Amino acid sequence: MLELGTTPSEPAAADMIVDGTDATFMQDVIEASQTVPVIVDFWAPWCGPCKTLGPAIEAAVTAAGGRVKLVKIDVDANPGYAGQLRVQSIPTVFAFHQGQPVDGFQGALPPSEIQAFVDKIAAMGPEADNGLADAIEAAEQMLTDGEAADAAETFAAILQEDPANAAAYAGLVRSYLALDDVDQAEAVLNGAPAEISTDALLEAAHAQVTLAREAQNAGPLAELAASVDANPDDHQARFDLAVAQHAGGDAETAVATLLELFRRDREWNDGAARAQLFKIFDALAANDPVVLNGRRKLSSLIFA
Repeated sequence: MLELGTTPSEPAAADMIVDGTDATFMQDVIEASQTVPVIVDFWAPWCGPCKTLGPAIEAAVTAAGGRVKLVKIDVDANPGYAGQLRVQSIPTVFAFHQGQPVDGFQGALPPSEIQAFVDKIAAMGPEADNGLADAIEAAEQMLTDGEAADAAETFAAILQEDPANAAAYAGLVRSYLALDDVDQAEAVLNGAPAEISTDALLEAAHAQVTLAREAQNAGPLAELAASVDANPDDHQARFDLAVAQHAGGDAETAVATLLELFRRDREWNDGAARAQLFKIFDALAANDPVVLNGRRKLSSLIFA
């Protein structure tokens, strides 16, 4: 386990999330983006999707620990730069780095995709200060190297210093799952502070715990495959086969099996195939090829 040193102070949330105006745009966005990437959220009080996107992007920016700044601009009160940037619908989000727009999107996105976007923009800036961030990175490497027990100790030590660290909570959950201790993983997840319970990392951890529970009851893979081959319309057997495939570590094949079930009967068991697909997607990184390809194929089936 790593010895954790003194944690450097992080910028206050108020410094990294500000309400911008046309008058302060140059200072808040263009000038500020010379030293730290700046995300600009164009919104309006009457915009329903803005009410979903706003808290999610604020949470992701806060979790970035000062590596990215968020400027929120009410387009009704400040139409100037929204017009210059040709904002045609809201919410619209732009990212600026070194005075230039570098990325953006329109509309509300799932929390996992918002997190991925913020992480990508934050990575454009300077490296974060050492401290707990380095400890988390080291613990993640331990987990990757199969040293789950050491990773669990390190994540637990991080939480001693920062009890609301979502990355450490999620890492500790995954460490216990790697140790096949689903009960302890679930206990850790249930003990997370309420203020971070909706963090994308915790939502992913929740999906991982749920899938691990299902894996404990997964049926024999060969027998389920044989049942599906014998009766392709046995939807329960196909669903159980997908659970068993995922339990065996083959998420890609599990997604393919669920997509086929959705294609055959999207309404079966109250849309169970689609719900299980989203559970798997949530448990993986937003940029995982299994997620990207699976979402694309699901969308094709939905709108076919």
